Amino acid sequence: MLSAIMVSAEGQAFMATFLGDSKPGATDRFHFNVFLHMSILGTLSFFVAGFGWAKEIQVDTQNFKKHPRAYLFLTRMSGPLANLLMANIAASLSWILTQFDFDDKVFSTMVVVNVTMAIYGLLPVAPLPGGAIISAFFPSTESVEKIKKICSTVGPYVLIGGFLALRISGWDMVSDFFNPIVSTLTTTFLDM
Repeated sequence: MLSAIMVSAEGQAFMATFLGDSKPGATDRFHFNVFLHMSILGTLSFFVAGFGWAKEIQVDTQNFKKHPRAYLFLTRMSGPLANLLMANIAASLSWILTQFDFDDKVFSTMVVVNVTMAIYGLLPVAPLPGGAIISAFFPSTESVEKIKKICSTVGPYVLIGGFLALRISGWDMVSDFFNPIVSTLTTTFLDM
């Protein structure tokens, strides 16, 4: 869980910097200290819903010279992409260990957690990376900014409450859709 949070946050920080939003001495981005990237509600979500999110990386879209909304979307989507890359690296290490007859549990678990965080992170709900879809496809007007602020404030509670209600009721409509994708990707990574 900790590696998945760190990789997602650092992936977004790298992409923001790569696309032009660089900050001198960006210690709030590139520190590789997972505890500074942890969101309290995002961490709680791991225990309630089985996935979570990192604290949102601050991005100044005015530093994106060409297409600020598209670049913000790319920055946010780089979090799930970084999780998939981490899953691939962990799967490679798991494969190496199995070649030497070691029973690997750590790296195969890292694959599952990173793939789960990447796939569920695509849900278009703030504070998940997929929530950036509002910024990408709607013009930056005062009403849209108000909606984004409300969504980012209420979104974490909606996610946790919704998944808690689904878990209590036993009705897994979201999991029924996403878990086969997670399972297929995890199997693909581990069987390569």
